[in-house]
Amino acid sequence: MGHFHKALLLTVAGLVALMPQSAFSERFEGKYFAGEGDSAYLQLLDTARRMFDVDPEFQNASMLYNPTWNGFVEGPTWDAWWIQNSYGTTYCALPLYIEPYTTFLQNAQDLWFDQMGDGKRQGAKEKDWVAPDGCLCDAARPGWIYYKQGDGRTDIHDWGMEFSAAGLVLQSELLLINRDPATIGHYLSRLERVAEFIETRRDPKNNLFLAGPAGNLLAPSYAGWKKPDGTYGMAYLTGLSVTYIAALDRLVELEKLAGDPAKAKRYTELRDSAKKGLAALTTEEGYLIRYLDPDGAKHGVYGAEKYGYFEASPNHDAVCFRVADDEQAAKIYAKIASIPGLRPNHFILPNCPGYDDMYEPPTTWLWQYGTWVNGGHWSTCEARMVMGYYRLGHYEDARQSMEQLLTFAREFRMDNPLVEFGAKVYQPKEATNLCYDSFGGPAALIRGLFEYLYRADGLTLLPHIPEGIARLEQRFPIRYGQKKLYLSTAGSGPITSVTVNGAAWKGFDAKSVFLPYDKTPDAASIEIALGGAKTTPAPIPAKAIDAVPLADNAFWDIGAFLKLCSNTAAPKVSLPRFGAFYTRLCAAGLGDSYEAQHAKRVVDCVRAIHGREILIANGALSAIPEASRGAANRAFVDTAEKLGLGLQMAMENPGASTEARSPVVLQCWEESGKP
Repeated sequence: MGHFHKALLLTVAGLVALMPQSAFSERFEGKYFAGEGDSAYLQLLDTARRMFDVDPEFQNASMLYNPTWNGFVEGPTWDAWWIQNSYGTTYCALPLYIEPYTTFLQNAQDLWFDQMGDGKRQGAKEKDWVAPDGCLCDAARPGWIYYKQGDGRTDIHDWGMEFSAAGLVLQSELLLINRDPATIGHYLSRLERVAEFIETRRDPKNNLFLAGPAGNLLAPSYAGWKKPDGTYGMAYLTGLSVTYIAALDRLVELEKLAGDPAKAKRYTELRDSAKKGLAALTTEEGYLIRYLDPDGAKHGVYGAEKYGYFEASPNHDAVCFRVADDEQAAKIYAKIASIPGLRPNHFILPNCPGYDDMYEPPTTWLWQYGTWVNGGHWSTCEARMVMGYYRLGHYEDARQSMEQLLTFAREFRMDNPLVEFGAKVYQPKEATNLCYDSFGGPAALIRGLFEYLYRADGLTLLPHIPEGIARLEQRFPIRYGQKKLYLSTAGSGPITSVTVNGAAWKGFDAKSVFLPYDKTPDAASIEIALGGAKTTPAPIPAKAIDAVPLADNAFWDIGAFLKLCSNTAAPKVSLPRFGAFYTRLCAAGLGDSYEAQHAKRVVDCVRAIHGREILIANGALSAIPEASRGAANRAFVDTAEKLGLGLQMAMENPGASTEARSPVVLQCWEESGKP
């Protein structure tokens, strides 16, 4: 049997996993998850994970690749990389990202850090903004950066205050997961500059942080303090405190890893004092207000005659990032659950009811309640909300969120923001929609299972397994430095035993498992028994090298599929070359390298195209409107082309890349281009 036919059979086998499991048994066997019990939930988990690799059915993260900077992009209609939009998705996806996605993500985030404010550099040419040292941004692309929120009344906007704190969280988390001393050394001084920039806004009298208009993360909904003369000034922004505390949690751990106890002590003190300041921003019911004016007026006290809305993001973020303790987290959730208007379509909204304190009246379509930053839905926020659901055991909320997302995903309408209170897409005139934000809920559905608290001394797992799942197996690795963790659970309830590669593990209590880095095997099968259940350690998946068809194999012929696309032009790169490149790198022992894994994604795109042909023939994609099907199909060809073009550029223009290519890699590339 030829490689092409084998590939098709493998695709068909994979599609069987997509069928309703009630047709078989309560044992679920997916590509990325397996288990017993609530097979519908297990299938949601498997679908969520499929969205972070090349997949024949769903829009997936590989489709958000830009060859210009060899990294992620916000979306086909958004040619840059945003902090606020990527925040929830990236945070939740980081433990499961492997190459080439780790490289794609770092290259995207480097757009922020390579162009960060230094007090001298001017950002985008159309704006004369020269940001203070340490300021990050709203969004960036090569040679272009917005240090302030770029929409709305930009003439009065503050610098990207909470943007900077969120960027500090993301890069610090990435470094804690990687645990590479050289990389930490490269970024640490930049991260410290971001922290010092935020410290310039600390009020030492109350340990709160001042921000002016649009200085919040979901800008420009926040106007700051409207002074008696009608101008807008700075107020104490709760979100800035919460996000900065989460950032300092991680910066402290990085300083410990870098061997600088003095700085770790200083940032610990700054974090602890910032936490004390939150008392002034907390209501009697235990939830957080949105902001406090210098004159004492509180914004975001639900039900108050003035400014009587509930602000979701500082509250769900305090739960997600454990800024709030367990008692306060429960109070925050109780308040959210008591306000039906916050989740009318199972997705969290930023506020309910509408704002009465924006600098623009809510009279035009963009600013009206339910459309954009005033009550529109943002999946970056949903990611953090789903993490909160898991922490507090509200698994049905997480299920409903994912099921609602699939109503958009099945139609190739993964747009952001969602208008009409999360019911409809923002850009309905596009043939399809895709934004990085939209993967936030699926990422959180996965990270929430074990939460993953990365620290200098090790990794803490906090199992949050829905009660109906009797057994859970993750068939993909979780990153922990250079180590790969494969997690499984049995039973429900408190943790009663743990094994690592079949051996008893003592580092656990009823709620958590602790894995010191130096004592954790490089490849670890971790079985967690809950409620006294018996365990059967899941084997570590065998390391396999995909057999790639030769250049003359029918596998590489996608002509029939092109006829199903809105644009029938063939890819502008030689797809078989990337298969040959991957094969040569694997033979040289470099199959796990960035270059090999990037090439493999091109091959995977071709496999997905053939798998999609089968789905189309079987009528399995009928949810996509007929007018959108050609564009949806073309997205798979475009992704293969862009991935190939980006890798080709990286290999043939080494001076344009920060990655040093080894002679072996370069030789494999050269040989792959020969007949």
